[in-house]
Amino acid sequence: MTTADAFRALHERPEPFLLPNPWDAGTARLLAGLGFEALATTSLGVANVVGRARATRAEILANCREIADATPLPVNADLENGFADDPAEAAKMIDAAADTGVVGVSIEDHTGDRGSPIYEFGLAVDRVRAAVETARARSVVLTARCENLWLGIDDLDDTIKRLQAFGEAGADVLYAPGLRTLDEMRAVVSSVDKPVNVVMGFADPSITLDQLAEIGVRRISIGAALSRLALKSFMEGAREMRAGRFGFVGDLPPISELQQAFG
Repeated sequence: MTTADAFRALHERPEPFLLPNPWDAGTARLLAGLGFEALATTSLGVANVVGRARATRAEILANCREIADATPLPVNADLENGFADDPAEAAKMIDAAADTGVVGVSIEDHTGDRGSPIYEFGLAVDRVRAAVETARARSVVLTARCENLWLGIDDLDDTIKRLQAFGEAGADVLYAPGLRTLDEMRAVVSSVDKPVNVVMGFADPSITLDQLAEIGVRRISIGAALSRLALKSFMEGAREMRAGRFGFVGDLPPISELQQAFG
């Protein structure tokens, strides 16, 4: 079984799998050491590394290669909108990502334009069709994303309509960042016939893995939440140091423990 086959098979089993999002080789190896079965990149995590609101196309592709090379695990790549509006041009990003060694990719319907943040329905579907053609040619799993909810467009009906159309266009996995409640997640899962990814970075944190499994979620990611958590700890320690206190060093993991985990 190839790595791509193994990744596809994870979506086909009855129980959901956890897909954490590292942002560099070190965090990828730590997650692999904890027993996760696959990894996903996070474009926001890359942006956090470079200290900007958004990473460039080249930076995201370099991060894909870094994480794909770090462990033997399957890697899904967050490619944002493909860095192009035109369907064929956006699909070229999938081709470039496949060259880095990832075996899954996601493409979204967010334009990046605050004035008009979501692609018109027909164009959004055309973009998925073009992405499907390239993904199949490269034997990678394609996730199609509808970005309505996390952008503040509170329209679950339109979100479901788009996900249904993306599935009909051939997407392997469907994903709507911003689902917050179990009822919203259930509504999406029950309305489509493809595996659904739920990101817990926006969701009610009291929702459990067992509850997600019960409603039929197949994949659970965390987005940039682990990156944000790490940066929160960093800032707390830095503020304490700036105030002339160093209590945070009492909570540090031993260097040997980290080196063993990287092992």
